[in-house]
Amino acid sequence: MFQTVTLPLWALILILAFAAVTFASHFLFPSVRWFFRRRMERAVAKLNNRLQRPIEPFKIMRRQDQVTRLIYDPQVMEAVRDYAREEGVPPNVAFEKARSYAREIVPGFSTATYFGFAIKLAQRISQGLYHVRIGGADSPGLQQIDSRAAVVFVMNHRSNMDYVLITWLASKHSALSYAVGEWARVWPLKALIRAMGAYFIRRRYSNPLYRAILARYVQMSVQQGTTQAIFPEGGLSLTGTVGNARKGLLHYIVRGFKLHEGQDVVFVPVALNYDRILEDRVLISAGLQGIRRFPVRVKVVIGFTLRIIWQKLRGQFTPFGYAAVCYGAPLSLREFLTHEPDASTETLADHLMQRIRSAVPVLPVPFVAAALVRCGGACSRAQLLEECDRLRADLHNRKAWLHLPQEPEKEHVTLGLAALSLRGIISVESDHITTTPGEEPVLGFYAASTLQRCDAQIGIAADTGQTLQDPDTHEDIKLQNVIK
Repeated sequence: MFQTVTLPLWALILILAFAAVTFASHFLFPSVRWFFRRRMERAVAKLNNRLQRPIEPFKIMRRQDQVTRLIYDPQVMEAVRDYAREEGVPPNVAFEKARSYAREIVPGFSTATYFGFAIKLAQRISQGLYHVRIGGADSPGLQQIDSRAAVVFVMNHRSNMDYVLITWLASKHSALSYAVGEWARVWPLKALIRAMGAYFIRRRYSNPLYRAILARYVQMSVQQGTTQAIFPEGGLSLTGTVGNARKGLLHYIVRGFKLHEGQDVVFVPVALNYDRILEDRVLISAGLQGIRRFPVRVKVVIGFTLRIIWQKLRGQFTPFGYAAVCYGAPLSLREFLTHEPDASTETLADHLMQRIRSAVPVLPVPFVAAALVRCGGACSRAQLLEECDRLRADLHNRKAWLHLPQEPEKEHVTLGLAALSLRGIISVESDHITTTPGEEPVLGFYAASTLQRCDAQIGIAADTGQTLQDPDTHEDIKLQNVIK
């Protein structure tokens, strides 16, 4: 027992390596994880003191624990059995398929990444590119939301800047959980987005097992109070208008609420608009071709980014105008189903999209573009000013949220014309304004958000500081006009 044993050096090294790994995995790693876990919990508790909606334990649960909880959910297990029977595969194969889907969907939220890095980066990018304005952020409707209710921000999708802008502006309320499409599943963007709490979805995937797992994850996160942010349109607007909703995620949320009715779910309409959309010509081209493919070359994106950085370093960068976010009147799912018990998800989606359309803010470039389109694309400056006055009065009567500079007089017209002229969309010669040949689709793209607001029925207004009648609930709703 006490005899000397001779071993080759390589064998000794191998034994010591295995011993070190065993020690680390059983003693060191758990202690380190416990230490960092405790620090994270203290940081989250401190962070929750300043957030209007604290981060729920479900969001900071270990990713592997969330995956395990999801795949062993009774509804998911039933979907696994159905998939195995329909596809003719062994149950263990179907279960592993479900596990791979769950790992793909479930995020790995990091408070340090989200609040320490992402928020600051989003703020720098937003304020570096635009003059950012907010409407309705402190309205009574938002302040009166039950703290126990799950909040779902439903937004129109104008640009990929939407993710950046909303992430920053909503940071004082809570951490948002996004549904992100396949485009973001590339390195290193994938890891960053997952650490920010976003979950990936395959929008065109028809596999019933995948849809069942996605539905349960959305339902579980909502039931646990995680603040969601969804784009009901399912993709970027190709026309500049707020389109119809795809009802996938909304249907999952409503179905989960009906099955496990407990805490309320409150939808908060959010409308975004920009004086300039970075990918506007790509979207317009896709819309004209009737496709949803955006063949953006990486070299073009990198070149555009480097050009902006170079201009900023030389002090020659001109911001892309205004970017505005307007919060509409919240909608309680419980109250909606109480008043309309037989309503379908489609009815709910239409109602939410109407509230979003009514909250779209009007900015100088879309405003001037709409006036110019009303003039037929060419007019004198005097004619344009007259049309702008008529359009402004029309929007004011419809309780639209206007962010148009008041001083000096007609400054919003000057800003809009300057921005459109700088990009070659229009030409201004002496007293005459004409649309540049071939740029009509671009002018119409920017005019669409304002023209759609004019054509919409008067409903839930955006923030105008005026009281109006909500035709659906017959309650007076007063939304403050908050400019930051």
